[in-house]
Amino acid sequence: MEVLRPSLVNINGRIYRRNVIKEEHYEEEEEDFSYMGPPESEDLEEDETCDTHSIEQTDKGYRCAIDVPSVLYKYIIGKKGETRRRLEMDTKTSITIPKQGVEGQIVITGSHKAAVSSAITRVEVLMDSFRKKQPFTHFLSFPLNDPNVQDGFQRFKEDVLKQCSQDHGVEGSIFQNPAKLHLTVGTLTLLNDTEVRKACEHLQECQTFIRDITEGKPLPLAVTGIEYMNDDPAAVDVLYAKVDVKDGSDKLQVIADRMVAHLVSSGLMNRDWDRVKLHGTVMNTLFRKDSRVEDKGGPGRQTMSEREAFDARNILKKFGAYSFGELELNTALLSQRHSTDCTGYYSSAGSVIFS
Repeated sequence: MEVLRPSLVNINGRIYRRNVIKEEHYEEEEEDFSYMGPPESEDLEEDETCDTHSIEQTDKGYRCAIDVPSVLYKYIIGKKGETRRRLEMDTKTSITIPKQGVEGQIVITGSHKAAVSSAITRVEVLMDSFRKKQPFTHFLSFPLNDPNVQDGFQRFKEDVLKQCSQDHGVEGSIFQNPAKLHLTVGTLTLLNDTEVRKACEHLQECQTFIRDITEGKPLPLAVTGIEYMNDDPAAVDVLYAKVDVKDGSDKLQVIADRMVAHLVSSGLMNRDWDRVKLHGTVMNTLFRKDSRVEDKGGPGRQTMSEREAFDARNILKKFGAYSFGELELNTALLSQRHSTDCTGYYSSAGSVIFS
């Protein structure tokens, strides 16, 4: 950990320093979730009270209920209940957790308000740590599946396969599905319906500043040019289309950055970069079909560790300034990963309209 730039945890708008701890390896099938130790920030005072949750006074002391997705229960319980017992012992509280798979609230009770507050903080640090280990479930995007751009993409695919199929790794399965063309804004891990609903509500809150930027009109975009993600054009995993606002402004970039900032501030998204890298994927080696897997009845897709890069030098030379077409962008979508709607695009959980 860098002393001057420590890793930070944002929990309901409050910032804690993440101290380095030895991480256990968990075997999920054995429910082997061991206690992780005291709070990752030792800077917390024992008498610190929690101002992000309502702690109620009862006849027997104090009580607080925390919304926790059921998928995270096992990390708070630990192997054979070890983590919960240690939390209860360290904070002198009692922690009640619903049955696995049943969505509900974790209830913390104790004789002292400070003890309940301390337990809340420790539970939330555990939740934050293990939430980051879950795969993302939803993503924000600007859809590019306009018929004009789809036609341009199809021509691009046909021309590339006709002129560059002899290059290493270039074949039809690594091209994007034209119905799913989009600009990625950011990813979210939403672990239950409550979190999805909150994300949709925060997305709707973006409408005010989006309409201020667009003046209540769709954004005219030109999808022109291609670029690659890594630094070696002979070994590329992702090739993407570049998109510009036709008036030359940075309105689309500003909208994307402010949307991410708003959702990060809500605690529903992590900030990976200072600036959103808008990219419309047209070729991705994760799409590559593996006939060996297909023969065994699997989906045929390669994994991150198996992916085979392709030589994009000829593609970049011949199609570097390729024009996929133009469109008027009027929507940002919160979509569910690995799902499609009737149009073939990713199923939408929420949206915000520019005009």
